[in-house]
Amino acid sequence: MRELGIGLIGTGFMGRAHALAFNNARAVFELPVNLKLAALADADTERAQRCATAWGFAQAHGDWQQLIDDPKVDLVAITTPNHLHYPMAMAALAAGKAVYCEKPLAISLEQADAMRRAASTAGVVTRVGYNYQHNPMIGLARQMIDNGELGEIISFQGEFSEDFMADPTSPWSWRCEVGHAGGALADLGSHLLSMARFLVGDVQSVCADTQTVHRHRPATPGGTELREIAVDDQVHALLRFANGARGTVSSSWLKHGYKNHLSFEISGTQGTLVFDQERLNELRLFRAGQDGFQRLLAGPALPGYAAFSPAAGHQLGYNELKTLEVQELIMALAGQGTDGTDFEAAWQVERLATAIRVAAREERWVRIDEV
Repeated sequence: MRELGIGLIGTGFMGRAHALAFNNARAVFELPVNLKLAALADADTERAQRCATAWGFAQAHGDWQQLIDDPKVDLVAITTPNHLHYPMAMAALAAGKAVYCEKPLAISLEQADAMRRAASTAGVVTRVGYNYQHNPMIGLARQMIDNGELGEIISFQGEFSEDFMADPTSPWSWRCEVGHAGGALADLGSHLLSMARFLVGDVQSVCADTQTVHRHRPATPGGTELREIAVDDQVHALLRFANGARGTVSSSWLKHGYKNHLSFEISGTQGTLVFDQERLNELRLFRAGQDGFQRLLAGPALPGYAAFSPAAGHQLGYNELKTLEVQELIMALAGQGTDGTDFEAAWQVERLATAIRVAAREERWVRIDEV
């Protein structure tokens, strides 16, 4: 088997999730390539070395460009704050290397467009971290929809809410910067928009409203100096899908009690499907004519599940979804699969998010082809 060298940029929460996923993928799956953790980069050189040692990477760099230039690196995984996605991905693409970038793809539609064009020119595999779509239960939902089990799809109601910014004394971070593509729509809502497109299809037009509830936050934890906040705390949008279905999406990082509430209800002329990421091993199905909802439980018959557990009800978690995403990425790099969100599809998500922002700002319906 040929060797595939992995280079990881970033050592935060998502950096660790990627490292676990690469390690888990080569332990759990029979991959068509020999996966090597070649290099890890972080602006903090000491942290880079510490994490490289702990996570099994052969080399540590204090400069991300050094990682991209490393001849042992074939795939560049980017888990940095949003404003760094563009320069890092463009440098990797210029070097002819595959790119695995966290969402959102970029901080502007112009950057996302340049990235997808550069990826097309480079002719390399790209993927973006919309890992929730790799849940076997989401695959089952997609299959049921495609097979017509719900009849004609007429509505999508989706929400992604958490409460990690609900406290107005929670300090400013880069997620609060407009220039870093901050706000609930970029941070949470992008997952929901990608999910809506994955399950129901292209969106034709949108109408929306956004709100900044807490307009000032402490500049530092426990500090008295305040920084002005201009990003959205919550967003609500109406969608018209190209296939005629209608939809609503909402996202908030202020909603007390919710920790990872990526949820949707999809209704058709013959039934309804319900999902909530906080119960990620379940779907609820209602078929026309039956009494009440049926509970569908994840199990080894679903693609991907049995790699982690041979028994239904034992449940997968967040890191297993990331591992499934990495496995599909590796298969694509080996020329054996096309699943996953590439830069072209991620640009479509950014285009939809941009249309929502325009609709909210101009208080009107906006067609996606306007942006």
